[in-house]
Amino acid sequence: MEKILVLDFGGQYNQLIARRVRDNHVYAEILPYTTDLETIRSGGYKGIILTGGPNSVYNETSPHYTPDLLSIGVPVLGICYGCQLIAWMKGGKVASAEKSEYGKIDMTVTEPGSVLFKDVPALSAVWMSHTDYIAAAPAGFTVTAKSADCPCAAMENADEKIYAVQFHPEVTHSVYGAQVLRNFIFDVCGCAGDWVMDDFIENTVTALREKIGSKRVVLGLSGGVDSSVAAALLSKAVGKQLTCVFVDQGLMRKDEGDFVEKTFTTLFDMRFVRVNCADQFLEKLAGVTDPEEKRKIIGEEFYKVFWAKIREEADGGFFAQGTIYPDRIESGKGDADKIKTHHNKVKMPDDIKFDDVIEPLGDLFKDEVREVGEKLGIPKELVWRQPFPGPGLGVRIIGEITKEKVKILQEADAIFREEMANSGYEKELSQFFAVLPGVKTVGVMGDHRTYDELIALRAVTTDNFMTADWAHIPYDLLAKVSNRITNEVAHVNRVVYDITSKPPGTVEWE
Repeated sequence: MEKILVLDFGGQYNQLIARRVRDNHVYAEILPYTTDLETIRSGGYKGIILTGGPNSVYNETSPHYTPDLLSIGVPVLGICYGCQLIAWMKGGKVASAEKSEYGKIDMTVTEPGSVLFKDVPALSAVWMSHTDYIAAAPAGFTVTAKSADCPCAAMENADEKIYAVQFHPEVTHSVYGAQVLRNFIFDVCGCAGDWVMDDFIENTVTALREKIGSKRVVLGLSGGVDSSVAAALLSKAVGKQLTCVFVDQGLMRKDEGDFVEKTFTTLFDMRFVRVNCADQFLEKLAGVTDPEEKRKIIGEEFYKVFWAKIREEADGGFFAQGTIYPDRIESGKGDADKIKTHHNKVKMPDDIKFDDVIEPLGDLFKDEVREVGEKLGIPKELVWRQPFPGPGLGVRIIGEITKEKVKILQEADAIFREEMANSGYEKELSQFFAVLPGVKTVGVMGDHRTYDELIALRAVTTDNFMTADWAHIPYDLLAKVSNRITNEVAHVNRVVYDITSKPPGTVEWE
């Protein structure tokens, strides 16, 4: 099997690079920059991609790699920090720029004969995110692209098959970024593009059976797509050796707890245990407003309830979770800057011993998870169900979480989801939901002045959830949703729509 190595230097888009490579039916494997050269040399890779990262190459504490990497006979592409690292390793000059570049930037290809820019126009928009820049390209390298504030937006040594770009081709905001990656994968690395996911289920089920044997597996089930597909894979592998524990903390969407229970008790061969503990969670969250503190409390309380239920049964065996690639990268991986803490990253109690942690979807992206779910025969209504964060509505209620606020948000969100479904527009959306920002506004309802809550609507389109664009929902549909929410949901007098892309925002508000 042909492989591309993505060498991780701590950037926030690193998993997305691998996803883009896989889009071309070439397997991508991610390894940390601490991987030794011999492991890389013996890995049989067709190409190596050096990722971005938040550091400066001229800082001695920053992640570096031996320059020998560039002379093992494997094509190399450096992206952002990886671009600067190549320049640094090859004797070029990297410096701090007087003016940073962040966002969409117009880039001019200065060497149209470059294989990396085949079928890329002379002028195109790319996504930049850097403070440092290449002030002088190394000897033997040709500058192949520039922008107004970046004299070296790309460079190459074609003879040595070393290429570097300051921009992020993996991000959809780089209009021809996918083409740049294709050029590297096929024209530089010589890949055939014959990798497919058809064998993923069979291989994973076989590996799970071998690993688990006759032991038990416990999965913390949220009812979302990721944990559902993980449960289906484990159920197919070991049946009733799997126990799924569903903790209903009262922060789910309207009527969702009942839906989860009905779904998983009828579709899967497993043991399903539901724990209702809404009042317990609300008591712990009383008075807490900091988003990270709320995530911490929800996570810790979840596992407190979860482990208590596990202790009632037995220790040992394996602990499973539906972690996927975006979860890993956004929790902060390696030298990456942490964006937010994820629900599934809370430490296991010392008194509970599992043989190991199983993450059967740990190498997949959301669309790949859905593909696996469909292949497993899971109904589309479940496979294509809206993503839902581990802390539930706790990350969509800004400020203190109360029972009243939960009810307000549940009702508003249900109306939003109902209208998107009735209109058929939900098929156009990757994720959509309501947010309670904790902002009160003046309104007039029934000739009376009101001072009540504002609801923010959020909807995005994406193919990877590492980047996303705000969805252009028709105005008349938004108006209908707004009218229903302000008329049907108590204590709401205003509705706004979020038109922020990711980046610079995130999909969720907290």
